[in-house]
Amino acid sequence: MLWYSTPAADWEREALPLGSGALGAMVFGTLASERLQFNEKTLWTGGPGSVQGYDHGNWREPRPGAITAVQDDLDAQTTLDPDGVAARLGQPRVGYGAHQTFGDLYFDVPGAPTTTPDDYRRDLDLDRAIASVGYTGQEVRHQREFFASHPDGVIVGRFSADRPGSVTLTLRYGSPRTDFTASATDGTLTVRGALADNGLRFEAQIRVRSKGGTVTSNADGTITVTGADSAWFVLAAGTDYADTYPDYRGPDPHTAVTRTIAKAGDRYESLLARHVHDHRALFRRVSLDIGQSLPEDVPTDRLLSAYAGGTSAADRALEALFFQYGRYLLIASSRPGSLPANLQGVWNQSTTPPWSADYHVNINLQMNYWLAEAANLAETTAPYDRFVEALRAPGRRTAQEMFGSRGWVVHNETNPYGFTGVHDWSTAFWFPEAAAWLTQQLYEHYRFGGSTDYLRTTAYPVMKEAAEFWLDNLRTDPRDGTLVVTPSYSPEHGDFTAGAAMSQQIVHDLFTNTLEAARVLGDSADFRRRVEEALDNLDPGLHIGSWGQLQEWKEDVDDPKDEHRHVSHLFALHPGRQIEPGSEWAEAAKVSLTARGDGGTGWSKAWKINFWAGLHDGDHAHLMLGEQLKLSTLPNLWDTHPPFQLDGNFGATSGIVEMLLQSRHDVIEILPALPAAWPKGSVHGLRARGGATVDIEWAAGRATRIALQASRTRELTLRSSLFEGGQTAFKAVAGRRYSWEP
Repeated sequence: MLWYSTPAADWEREALPLGSGALGAMVFGTLASERLQFNEKTLWTGGPGSVQGYDHGNWREPRPGAITAVQDDLDAQTTLDPDGVAARLGQPRVGYGAHQTFGDLYFDVPGAPTTTPDDYRRDLDLDRAIASVGYTGQEVRHQREFFASHPDGVIVGRFSADRPGSVTLTLRYGSPRTDFTASATDGTLTVRGALADNGLRFEAQIRVRSKGGTVTSNADGTITVTGADSAWFVLAAGTDYADTYPDYRGPDPHTAVTRTIAKAGDRYESLLARHVHDHRALFRRVSLDIGQSLPEDVPTDRLLSAYAGGTSAADRALEALFFQYGRYLLIASSRPGSLPANLQGVWNQSTTPPWSADYHVNINLQMNYWLAEAANLAETTAPYDRFVEALRAPGRRTAQEMFGSRGWVVHNETNPYGFTGVHDWSTAFWFPEAAAWLTQQLYEHYRFGGSTDYLRTTAYPVMKEAAEFWLDNLRTDPRDGTLVVTPSYSPEHGDFTAGAAMSQQIVHDLFTNTLEAARVLGDSADFRRRVEEALDNLDPGLHIGSWGQLQEWKEDVDDPKDEHRHVSHLFALHPGRQIEPGSEWAEAAKVSLTARGDGGTGWSKAWKINFWAGLHDGDHAHLMLGEQLKLSTLPNLWDTHPPFQLDGNFGATSGIVEMLLQSRHDVIEILPALPAAWPKGSVHGLRARGGATVDIEWAAGRATRIALQASRTRELTLRSSLFEGGQTAFKAVAGRRYSWEP
């Protein structure tokens, strides 16, 4: 439970998020005029039809030989200035667009207190996914509750009081745009319009009902409830966006929105019951006890401000809450039937949000889903899968037009309209490895779940095409004869080179995964041979430098005083699997990570939690968790870059999982990075690769009980101090449960 003793005054820092995947809402809990800001994830400017024009980021004029010329210069000069490369390979971005706020619902409540009562409470119940507001005014206890229902596709709210006839309010709609009309008829407020930039049509309907009293639709587009025992509303919204290249348009949203409102019915209790059942089916799969004790009289913002790095039971309560909050946010912002979670999940109050609230694919979108499989939320990855699949068609065109190659490609960031090309921000425009990295999550879904049907129909076709792109585009390095990515750029850092570590590691990961999948599916021997040969000749991106560091570039030029927030050359440690704990590469990664320091933005700190856990250093992983909470977390527990973006929340939850359970290297490691701050505890419901759900109990820093539920029949290996010799291997049978105790 997150809770607060005052209304929210700031959208980013204090309001509380609800989401159904496609829809999102922010609850303020303001008294005289409750504000509910809401979003629909496909409401985007830009793309086809944009007044700016749109080209998917592909070069507007042919540039024959442009990439080859840069490659030749890198062969001769070793490094190139980013501004110079951007001038040759980039171009100004047009028609990219941005996610848009749908607007705000205001509920004006006459007679509400003008100052915050002592008994005021605003909270977010993560277990029920309900935001509530309670207060007493004029000796009447008022209660508000709001939720976003995935099964019904609506946002719902109810105003009630403990004295009959005490609910009176007026509902009105507001928006920072003027591209809409709002009208009220028969207790339903309808908002309808088209974005001025691209003509995307949108519609929202808000139906109001009451128990007792009267509901009046007003000529000015507002709805008034008078003298009711309670009043409640259902909101549905949509656009005519479709994820189909090249037009990205579907039917007018009116019919679907009207049908959704009608299907929701007139029983608030039924909507609430379906919502809670649906949410708990996902959320309750995992529980975490790290010895936390949550003081009942301390609001969450005070709990955060008092956090001292995990030294008390209250600190551990915040850490456990932060873990579950990440799971809650992924459930709320990524459900089947809509786009995946973007930089801000599904929450945005602006028409010009930071970074367009888009999909950065040089880490951010991928990080959003690091927790999904291991934290037992595999269903939330369906929108990600569909989004990546939808990128293939525009990505093929970019691969052909820019590179003259097969396969598909996407660069540094993308939007819902298949932007797979480039722009001209010199330090963040060139990242053709992004497509390869995006396929990793698809293969991870297979490694956890084991469905060869999913591998054959969904993951492998995307992986194979990404691999074909790199089979066509790797180049032999004249210095040593290895295959390298060129030009390559270590994200937002340094010069352009050939064979930067992250580039090589991502391609190594793609080839390794694709080859494994090809063998499982029995794909053609010729394709497997070509991938094997490329993998054998590929520079692996693992080089140890003069001060013992894992090199960021192929040349030994790392500065030991460099504290840049990107530590991208450790991709092979996490989320990749080239580097195993205890290896020479792991020791070199530790040197690099230590030199970079513990600072950085919110998402950078979250990545470092995972890095240190991957090195089996639980105390340092816990230190990074503390740094994120103290310096990069807002009062509503959103991660901040700044400004806020949710990848840090998702990355931190992933990091906590990695401290308790790892299976990246085909061994299920129990408590591989348990910090001293959590000497006793338990976790239930984590998932391991190979089809295992794992429960762990521990005391004095050592496992005291392990239970495993198998969903597949296969050999499994577990590693723990609980076993004689530290390890056990056995054939697990699907459906059976196994347990071990001293």
